[in-house]
Amino acid sequence: MNPSVYHHALIEMTANELPIPETRLNFVDELDQAQIRHLQQETAQAYGMTPFFQDKLKSGANAIKLAIIPPGRFEMGSTPDEYGHQAMEAPRHLTIIRQPFAIGVYPVLAEEFEQFRQDTEWFLRPELIWHSERYPVINIRIEDIRLYLGWLSAQTGHTYRLPTEAEWEYAARAGTTTPFHCGNDASCKEVHFNPLFPYKENHEKRRWYLPRCLPSVKASEAGIRAANAWGLHDMHGNVWEFTSSHWSRSHFGANRDGSPSRGDDPYWYVTKGGSWFDPATLARSAARKKRYLDEMDTNLGFRVVREL
Repeated sequence: MNPSVYHHALIEMTANELPIPETRLNFVDELDQAQIRHLQQETAQAYGMTPFFQDKLKSGANAIKLAIIPPGRFEMGSTPDEYGHQAMEAPRHLTIIRQPFAIGVYPVLAEEFEQFRQDTEWFLRPELIWHSERYPVINIRIEDIRLYLGWLSAQTGHTYRLPTEAEWEYAARAGTTTPFHCGNDASCKEVHFNPLFPYKENHEKRRWYLPRCLPSVKASEAGIRAANAWGLHDMHGNVWEFTSSHWSRSHFGANRDGSPSRGDDPYWYVTKGGSWFDPATLARSAARKKRYLDEMDTNLGFRVVREL
């Protein structure tokens, strides 16, 4: 469907009538980047909002910066011909995001989590590595994330939660079908992965190459690399991000709307995005990794969704 036609159909509907029927949803991977941004703009207008916004905390300070993501249809997962493909990413399948949502422009930053910590006196274990300012928050468990999301929801009067795996991948792809939102390759200048294990060079099985970046010992400041078409930073690399989806061995039996399927493991969660510690293949949009519900790590953070 032409985005302008979609816009007029969307404007005529009230928020109570959403989600939008499947027949009115775009195949976003058939749109170019200009159309993707246009669709985002028109979805925001339909809600009387701007594509990027921040709620207010009770103190009057700004909450997390968010980007509106339109509903649509996309191909989730990867096929065997994609370099780095693993069986857990198969089969590639049509997934429908019926409800628009807003998602963090960045993974949750240490300075944003610090507001919660000071307000609630959440205990920071002194033996753990901890970031500050505009670095992604790390070394927190799912239970800590839930406490933060509950606090943020109470502070703003809106519902904040973790994205599902389908929502996360849909937001990361921003209409692309390539391994990365920037195309079939991504250098360490574009994605913060372990530069000793690059993408194209490993794919071509080069016997030697000079890394284009120095290996890092931690995550980088968020937002210093280019955003995708929907204005989201660090969806590839930097830190793995928790989703609300419980782990499944593959996409076999996956529901078309991205909701949980039978057989998901309640003790393990899907994380997405790769990290500074991992090879480039794990930073692909389709890549996924299981993490235990009580797991903490220096390369593991999260990103929020705010319901519209």
